[in-house]
Parts: sequence; structure tokens; C-alpha cells
Amino acid sequence: MEYIDLRSDTVTQPTPAMREAMAKAPVGDDVYGEDPSVNRLQEMAAELMGKEAGIFVPSGTMGNLAGILSHCQRGDEVIVGNKAHTFLFEAGGISVLGGVHSCQLPNQPDGSLRIDDIEAAIRPDDPHDPISRLICLENTHNRCGGTYQAPEYIQQVSKIAHKHGLFVHLDGARIFNAAAAQGIKAKELAVAVDSVTFCLSKGLCAPVGAVLCGSKEYIRRARRLRKMLGGGMRQAGILAAAGIVALETMTGRLVEDHARAKELANGLKQIPGLLLESDVPATNMVFLSLIPEVEASTLDVAKDLKKDGILAGVTGERTFRLVVHYWIDDVGVEKTIAAFREAVH
Repeated sequence: MEYIDLRSDTVTQPTPAMREAMAKAPVGDDVYGEDPSVNRLQEMAAELMGKEAGIFVPSGTMGNLAGILSHCQRGDEVIVGNKAHTFLFEAGGISVLGGVHSCQLPNQPDGSLRIDDIEAAIRPDDPHDPISRLICLENTHNRCGGTYQAPEYIQQVSKIAHKHGLFVHLDGARIFNAAAAQGIKAKELAVAVDSVTFCLSKGLCAPVGAVLCGSKEYIRRARRLRKMLGGGMRQAGILAAAGIVALETMTGRLVEDHARAKELANGLKQIPGLLLESDVPATNMVFLSLIPEVEASTLDVAKDLKKDGILAGVTGERTFRLVVHYWIDDVGVEKTIAAFREAVH
């Protein structure tokens, strides 16, 4: 059976144009800096983020890990949201591998951190305290409903950080979704921060990879860390070629995913037994839950959906996350709504 897979935009597969580019990609040894396809991708990424340089890494998790460790020494503290991907879903890497302490602040419903909370969390110069070194933001915010932050907020946080001698790292895994939702360029969201990671392998459909961007000196440090973490991939141009096509062809069409997410939400909210977290999804994610009167669990509903060819993301005993992407068309949206109508009773 060919499934309509809404579990995540990580399930996207490379487009025919990407597969052709991968087959024809000129390659070299990237650890020596000699892969022309990787070099081109890094230059394109840095330009799009408004930064001096970039480095291609195997995953967004490695990008965030190398990114944070390039700013911090052992014992330093990073201020991060308690629902941030870096805190929840990256295996504690900054602490386990980098000895970096985290101060978790409550994320607001829109994914932001309150300015007053940030300012209160910055440590004084006291030998009893870890050193406040970094603030980490996320845009779009996965666990806060795919919400996005505006350039003005990111600039405000960056201004506070820099005033106190801290850096700002942006986990921009879906930064192009955040930009598309606001009708702006991605660099407007990244220009004020010191570093930014974005994924090629989610809504942009490339099979593998992310890019970490920052100053030339910062990326020089990150290159050493990438090697230490096992991310030196040699003839990686075969993968980078798909990333180049992604940046050339996929960023401009993300508004289509957002529109279909809205159509999906509109259909699902008409179904008795379902409660949507937001009537209008911010980007490409639809979060919903089963009302108390529904006796079935999400796992039960997910099994019934699978029989109808729908794969849904289960995020809790009563909650789902559905993510729209390039491979979900209008027919897929209609079939998903119909399947939920049959499964929820």
C-alpha cells in the first residue's frame, strides 16, 4: 500500500531533479575542502542566511550540537526553552559531549521565551554560577504547534544577549517555513543571530543534511567539531547536490504546504471528537487531540487510519501531530479527513 505519510516532513524523498543532480554531481574530498558541490552548497546557504560562511553537516542535530559547542566551553550555560528540540530530542548531547549546562525557560504558546525571563536568567559574574554564554531560539517551533518568530523578536533577544556578552544560536530547522509564513526572506530571521542551523531534509525534500552558518572564524571552529563528531563525509557532494536543488526549487513552494495544512485543519475541526490546538495552523503542522468522550486512544485511532492508508504522528495518549509536505497533495488531504471521520467515534 502507498501511504499518505503525515508523521513528519522528515519522510520526504528527493525529487526527480534531485536524483538527477546527485547522479551527475562533481565531487572531491570535503574534509580537504575540495568537494565543489559541497562548497557551492555552503556558499549558497551562507548567502541565504546573511552570514560569512557555512558548513554542511549530516543532520540538524549535529548542526545544533556543533553550533552550540562552537560557542561554549565546558561548564558554560545555554539558555533554552523547555520545549526546544535541542533540549527534548537531541539526546542531551550538549551536556553529555560538551559539558554545557542548560537553563530551561518556559516556552510561551507561540514558541517564544519571555524577554523578562531571559534577562532574569542571565547569570551575574559570580564564582558560584556557571557562565551564561548562549541563548538558543527555535524557528519554527516544533512542539509549540509549528509557530514562528518575527524578525523583531529575534532582534530584541539578540540585542539583550550581545549587551551582556552572550551569543545567540538559532535552531532554524524549518526557517524557510517561518519565512514563507511571513512573506519575508530567511536572512531577515537570521541576520541578528550569531549562528543558525537549517535542515535540507525536511520540507525541502533533500535526503540528508543540514547547514550551520556563521562567521568565518566560527565555522572554522565548527569544522573541527564536525570532524570530532564523525561528520567528515569525504565525497559528500553527491548529497550536497540534492541540497543545492532544494535551495533553488523548494523554498518558494512551502506556502503550498501551509495552505494544505489549513485545509486539513478546516476539515478536521468539523469532526465530532476532535479538538484542534489552533483553528489556523501557523505553518505546515496541525496539532489535534481526542476529546474526553472518545474512548479510543490515539494508538487505536492511528491503527485504524493506517488501514485506510494514512500514517499519523502520535505525540501522546490523546494527541496527534500531522505534518504537511511536498508529497501531500489535495487528494491526500481529502482522504485524511475522510479517514479521521471514520476512525474517530
